[in-house]
Amino acid sequence: MNCSISGEVPEEPVVSKKSGLLFEKRLIERHISEYGKCPITGEPLTADDIVPVRTGKIVRPRPAQAASIPGMLGMFQLEWDSLMLANFAMEQQLHTARQELSHALYQHDAACRVIARLKKERDEARSLLALAERQIPMSAPSTVAANASVHSNGKPAADDQLGPGVRNVRPGISPNILDDMTECNSVLSQQRKRRQISPMLAPVDALERYTQISSHPLHKTSKPGILSIDIHSNKNIIATGGVDTNAVIFDQPSGQIISTLSGHSKKVNSVKIVPRDDLLITGSADKTVRIWQGSDDGNYNCNHVLKDHTAEVQAVTVHATNNYFVTASLDGTWCFYDLSSGLCLTQVEDPSASEGYTSLAFHPDGLILGTGTTGGLVKIWDVKSQTNVAKFEGHVGAVTSISFSENGYFLATAASDGIKLWDLRKLKNFRTFTPYGPDTPTNCVEFDYSGSYLAAAGSDIRVIQATSVKLDWNTIKTFPDMSGTGKATSVKFGPDAKYIAVGSMDRNLRIFGLPGDDSAMEP
Repeated sequence: MNCSISGEVPEEPVVSKKSGLLFEKRLIERHISEYGKCPITGEPLTADDIVPVRTGKIVRPRPAQAASIPGMLGMFQLEWDSLMLANFAMEQQLHTARQELSHALYQHDAACRVIARLKKERDEARSLLALAERQIPMSAPSTVAANASVHSNGKPAADDQLGPGVRNVRPGISPNILDDMTECNSVLSQQRKRRQISPMLAPVDALERYTQISSHPLHKTSKPGILSIDIHSNKNIIATGGVDTNAVIFDQPSGQIISTLSGHSKKVNSVKIVPRDDLLITGSADKTVRIWQGSDDGNYNCNHVLKDHTAEVQAVTVHATNNYFVTASLDGTWCFYDLSSGLCLTQVEDPSASEGYTSLAFHPDGLILGTGTTGGLVKIWDVKSQTNVAKFEGHVGAVTSISFSENGYFLATAASDGIKLWDLRKLKNFRTFTPYGPDTPTNCVEFDYSGSYLAAAGSDIRVIQATSVKLDWNTIKTFPDMSGTGKATSVKFGPDAKYIAVGSMDRNLRIFGLPGDDSAMEP
């Protein structure tokens, strides 16, 4: 019998327990390691599902070309030609590598010269500054304005909480901004009452047939790991934030990287695309937030570097108006910013707690904000008054992710103990999932735009059908973690749930969808 893959007599035959098909051992093991399924039937398949077959030693028949001297000479000639072509290709590659090495050495030498010059200028500037300080007495620092609107659950913070300098004086959220947010809330609430689920939304039977259709190495191999994903709501453009300190803008239809954004000095914990004006916001473990502006040539320039937090920035969320955004940090505060100016309008903390914030999300209507803490507490805030109006308890460990459903009623939260669903109308937990073991946290939860599906990422990726408080929420598809790390960190639905983007602790962005479905990739 012949191998079902190569069509040749196998040297080490094995048979599948599930399909009964015969394979060459090395071929089927390689296919299982890459795809995790049978190459013929498409069924899930593991190495434990194949059984070796004992056979007598197989003597391969001599090929027809080797049956005569002219045939053998022809074979030798073909092999010689192939060897010469390979040798020529290697010489070309060696020449190219030498040129690249020479160019890199030249750049390195130039960079060393520039660094040496800058260090010299820095030392001279320090010397002049020290001389000026000795000659001119330092003036006393000005006091911070008493009416600074840094809030602690709606109350002004103490002076020592403001930090040094006038930098931390906050103008507060103006009445015009509150009116803008209130008007947006009214419009979105009315639209939600009339909104119907898009007829283009991927049905359940389609999601059940989703499989990995592409994998893209976007980040550095030296520091692998994708920590955050966001997708443009009107385009198939994906942004990722990585452990390698970079954010990457990726064009899904073409499979090409549009731009790599470098500037942070530590891992990028959160990325958010602002649909208007080609803007991107990144939050990092280096305690800063950056606002990036896209240009016509595809590059992104950093417009603002925001340094209002004193610890890691864990999450970023954008208001529905696309005019404001909020950041959350392990320093126990969240900041409300004006997007155009990059100005922090208010910085809010809860004086009754010392926990840092690990996750953050705006309600779809924009007047409610949800935060998750390192202590497993979920807090609901009134953005207009910056007051904590509700607390959800029950999680164990840090709340790793928060997602509001587009219907406005449901909130999904994730932590090391699993997933909890909350009814915002009654302010109570109505369902709890424990998809993974106690030692495996759920790293991300995400509703799709229609509110019909909920995705969870942990040691694998699961898609759950969202229903109602009384009906069951059933898992309709489970994708294995193809990264081999056992830790999927982020998941996001594409437009109309036509595909699912997944980030893991390797450097690859993986896309799951229907093979050959080109409509899913169209903006």
